[in-house]
Amino acid sequence: MNRSDSIANIAAALCQFQAECPAPKKTAENPHFKSKYSPLEEIISTVKPYLAKNGLSFFQSTTTEGENICVTTLLLHASGEFIESDPLKLPMGKVTAQGAGSAVTYARRYSLCAALGIAAEDDDDANAAEAGVSQKASEKQLNYIDSLLNKKASDKYPKQALYERLKEQMGVTHDMEDWSVEEASRAISILTGKGQQK
Repeated sequence: MNRSDSIANIAAALCQFQAECPAPKKTAENPHFKSKYSPLEEIISTVKPYLAKNGLSFFQSTTTEGENICVTTLLLHASGEFIESDPLKLPMGKVTAQGAGSAVTYARRYSLCAALGIAAEDDDDANAAEAGVSQKASEKQLNYIDSLLNKKASDKYPKQALYERLKEQMGVTHDMEDWSVEEASRAISILTGKGQQK
């Protein structure tokens, strides 16, 4: 986290903002998790008047890193003090304009809420990604896939060849370390029966 030398004014303003600002209305629904959340435009329209009242504003910058979206939120105070969040990095899911746009929207919403100390979802822990943005595969999933590949490997079918064939069957080119939860689940299904490699 980056910040100005003094944050006395911005800290006091944020404290007042949090006391005054109502929770954004949860007008959208995530069908994957059957939970409600506040869309970005609802959050912005809710917080802006209370930010302005307390001499606060925000700026968000977006960059890409490989297949990841990185969003940074900068909180500014009329005194010149500022607090800048660490970059929030999320996989953009499908590498398309729509996939990238969905990832940016989700990352901006999550980063802004975290910076302002407000909640915009029924369950932030469960909703690691909005529709169109995939959550990264867990280490447990990847280790299981690796063990399945090891079991199937033989002199005739080396592990690397099986791995490349698996990616071909899945229709992906990126390495498993960057797979989403859905992609890892599909790989496990292939390796354990459905669409099994030959």
